[in-house]
Amino acid sequence: MRPRAVLAFALGLVLLMAGCGEPGKTPSQAGASPAAPAAPAPSPTPSPRPSPSRTTPPKPKLRPMPKTLPAGLHRSSGSQGVALTFDDGPDPRYTPQILDQLRAAHVTATFCLVGKQAKRYPQLVARIAREGHQICNHSWRHDINLGRRPLAEIRADLVRTNQAIRAAAPRVPITWFRQPGGRWTAEELTVARQLGLRPLHWSVDPQDWDHPPAKTIVKRVTAATHHGSIVLMHDAGGDRTQTMAACRHLIPDLKRRYGISRLR
Repeated sequence: MRPRAVLAFALGLVLLMAGCGEPGKTPSQAGASPAAPAAPAPSPTPSPRPSPSRTTPPKPKLRPMPKTLPAGLHRSSGSQGVALTFDDGPDPRYTPQILDQLRAAHVTATFCLVGKQAKRYPQLVARIAREGHQICNHSWRHDINLGRRPLAEIRADLVRTNQAIRAAAPRVPITWFRQPGGRWTAEELTVARQLGLRPLHWSVDPQDWDHPPAKTIVKRVTAATHHGSIVLMHDAGGDRTQTMAACRHLIPDLKRRYGISRLR
């Protein structure tokens, strides 16, 4: 091929290649389809705002239980006679039964009343007072740890119980206080005395709360009782059928042997 013809052929080839795409782009760039616009990034989901915490204030720490009973507890009837005490009532099943037995024997006893029960059965509180029995404050809900609580809490408990009793029997004297379970503390005695309540313990415990047979209750009371004893039994707080049966023997027997008297 002649030189001039070769030059012309080369020039045409360059022009042909330049017309295959947009200026400034390589053939691979020119042949690519336009890129789709990128999808917008999802906006971040806001984290939920934490709700205000509802913290319960810590309960006051209970005082340690003393290793021995504090001084000043009443463990004697104050006379030659035996004092009968009945705890945890009133109860509509058993309190009327023991009241009937006491009335038949012409003797009185001391009823240690739980405030919640007194509020629930005011007619029984009224009958106890009307028939001449002594009434004892036995805490609002039979709290065995009451004596270990803050002084203000002890006072509020005893005051609330007194109010429930007096709502049913407005003029009845409430002379005594008995700590549930006998778990006394010196602080509790202080509060009770400030409220005019004398601390009532016991000297004979047949453990009728554990539902032993009536014969066992009778045997335990008979073996431990002497002049001036305070006998602890229950007319509420569970099935007291065996206690009721035991009392049918114990009340006349104790009356005959020692006499049954009021607390002094």
